[in-house]
Amino acid sequence: MPAPDSPTQRFLAHTGATVPLIGGPMYPCSNPELVGAISAAGALGVFQPISLTYVHGHEYRAGIQLMQRLAGGRPIGMNALIEASSATYRTRMEKWIDVALEEGVKFILTSLGNPKWVVERAHAAGAVVYHDATVLKWGQKAVDAGVDGLIAVNAEAGGHAGELGPEALLDELVPLGLPVVCAGGVGDPVRFARMLSLGYAAVQCGTRFIATTECNASAAYKEAILGAEAEDVVLTDRLTGVPVAVLNTPYVQQLGLHSGPVARWLLRHPRTKHWMRSWYAVRAAMRLKKSLHQDAPKDYWQAGKSVAGIEGVLPAGEVVRAFQAALG
Repeated sequence: MPAPDSPTQRFLAHTGATVPLIGGPMYPCSNPELVGAISAAGALGVFQPISLTYVHGHEYRAGIQLMQRLAGGRPIGMNALIEASSATYRTRMEKWIDVALEEGVKFILTSLGNPKWVVERAHAAGAVVYHDATVLKWGQKAVDAGVDGLIAVNAEAGGHAGELGPEALLDELVPLGLPVVCAGGVGDPVRFARMLSLGYAAVQCGTRFIATTECNASAAYKEAILGAEAEDVVLTDRLTGVPVAVLNTPYVQQLGLHSGPVARWLLRHPRTKHWMRSWYAVRAAMRLKKSLHQDAPKDYWQAGKSVAGIEGVLPAGEVVRAFQAALG
């Protein structure tokens, strides 16, 4: 049992989980069955709204209710990508957050942007907010905005990875005084226990939960994860305009890892960067949605360096219980 005022105990109190483990929100892989199974086993499944609605075809409120039933009444969380892009997107995100809070979601994980407005809404409803941080600067801004915890996204993570290793990033963020969750590089129980022994409050796993029976990613995607090693994960900015960790498939090699000079200039220019990011986001959404299917024409598969510790496709609940057992 963690000490009463330990970071892990604070995390468990914030989330209602019994295992200090988050099933990280993934576009496009966070289908309701996966999120529900993670929470049902005692960890915290976190859903991604665009994945829930656009990829998996659920009406938003009904999808939340479905995940709550699949979780057996145990808590689930929501991910809010809050980078300023357009007034329309901001309005939609506000509605998504409000509906989640109305449905009793008490944990919101914010990514990008300033989470202050989310914190105000969440705290008024008795919910907590954790925010992604890749370096001290962003962690401090999140603390200043009033968040309750930090998700430390390190250089081993899938998706939009950070630049620092898990140990160095923890050293930067711990002095801020909030629970810090390790995100990146954990795919097996031994690594999970080690991150907690370093002082992390909990661990967030994404890639490990793609290789589960509940995840509706294609068999080819799951087999690619099982067959990969850490060095098979590369960073490409051809997907979203900023570096994203993906498996180095023949298609990725053919496409190349870097945007052209015109695209890079447009992404840096103040007058065009938001338009370019929006264009990249739409294109990425379409590509990644197609990547789930067995007959996908292009192997564009997100994954983190935790692939090195993943050895089988298992039920999500079995993964959670194995991680829990590693704590003794």
